[in-house]
Amino acid sequence: MNIRPRRNRMKPFLRDLLSECSVSANDLISPYFLLPPHEKKSPILSMPGQYRYPLKDLLDKLSELVPIGLKGIALFPCVPEDKKNVKATESYNPNHFYQIAIKEIKAKFPDLLIMTDVALDPYSSQGHDGLVDELTGEILNDETIEILVKMSIVQAQSGADLIGPSDMMDGRIGAIRKGLDLAGFSNTAIISYCAKYASHFYGPFRDALDSTPKIGDKKTYQMNYSNRTEAFKELVLDQTEGADIVMVKPGISYLDIVRDFKERSQLPVAAYNVSGEYAMVKAAHEKKWINGPMVMHEMLTSFKRAGCDIILSYFTEEFLKDEFFV
Repeated sequence: MNIRPRRNRMKPFLRDLLSECSVSANDLISPYFLLPPHEKKSPILSMPGQYRYPLKDLLDKLSELVPIGLKGIALFPCVPEDKKNVKATESYNPNHFYQIAIKEIKAKFPDLLIMTDVALDPYSSQGHDGLVDELTGEILNDETIEILVKMSIVQAQSGADLIGPSDMMDGRIGAIRKGLDLAGFSNTAIISYCAKYASHFYGPFRDALDSTPKIGDKKTYQMNYSNRTEAFKELVLDQTEGADIVMVKPGISYLDIVRDFKERSQLPVAAYNVSGEYAMVKAAHEKKWINGPMVMHEMLTSFKRAGCDIILSYFTEEFLKDEFFV
């Protein structure tokens, strides 16, 4: 045989030289769950190794990770029930613990990228990403956008680098872009949850934030996981409306959408390696059914191979430390 592909696989150094993609700290954003300052750090049982942090403990954690290469974080607030209401008014309160945390993290780590979350579900007593019509149960699109714009401006004022609308309301990217520009934040970027699917992989995340919808589900605004071409419409809209980065969520089961986005867009493409994906690897490793560290590396590499420029992943800390349990 003249052609033997195995020749290029025979030696470890040759395999490394010919590796087509690899993951580095520059590719990763680490999500964190933020508690009010008076509460204590608490483990998330459905996500082994992950915690809810009050600001003091989160600053300590970042002091440990930034020196070894952490480049960016995504913050999600754990809002107490007594601060939630049907209008989600705490979402744009400039004195809310979430805004204060952004300011303090940016002051201590000015070169650390801070990505925020723009959606009503952490602040809503209904648990939905948008306002709910009390008579019909419909998620109100245009009325929700008004609040999302307020949220985005307050987060930008607090020092956010990346505004992350995760709500999937129609037209919100254009409205947020206009609002930020008018408020003097034309250099604040938007990372759009462009194709966010109505997935069953979000369970541990909703456990962490206690943000499960009280009535109904999110299928009228999050995308049908059976659909691929529908994502192209969302991509075109978000690009036209002014998104700077487009994201696919979840990740590992949606790499075909990541590849589609990479081939059809000149914008950077991100994916969210979500809580359920993380939890499955952890659980299988604990059962000794898989080698957790190797699966982690394989999973993250698959995102890069599909075309991701950015990966949001709960594995970031373990990747930086080159270990699986922390």
